[in-house]
Amino acid sequence: MAIQVVSSSPSSHSFTSEAKYRYDVFLSFRGEDTRHIFTAPLYDALHRKGINAFIDDKKLGKGEKISPTLLKAIERSRISIIVFSKNYATSTWCLEELAHIVWCKEEKNQLVMPIFYKVDPMDVQYQRNSFEEAMA
Repeated sequence: MAIQVVSSSPSSHSFTSEAKYRYDVFLSFRGEDTRHIFTAPLYDALHRKGINAFIDDKKLGKGEKISPTLLKAIERSRISIIVFSKNYATSTWCLEELAHIVWCKEEKNQLVMPIFYKVDPMDVQYQRNSFEEAMA
């Protein structure tokens, strides 16, 4: 699958014009599902187009809490892209990120773009299959 990123103009390297934004895009994803096969190539494509994206490259140990730095990165991003995958909802960390992204959408008018990677969008919406199991 090819990833195409469209820039509004050849000279626009970043659309982070306001000081409150540190990143153009925050990427939320389940590392074991998509890090190397989808999310890293997406990050690289964004970077090549001059889009300042945040990707967390650290593995979180079981039982560790989401860091305040990560929550701040979400808040300081203009757009959040959520890569929903089969095991996304099995990660407490991913669900905490998602909750904070939704808060930013409602309180800060952050744009949120979901990507459904090898998962049916209806499974996410209606919490079916792997999402039902994770939420139980």
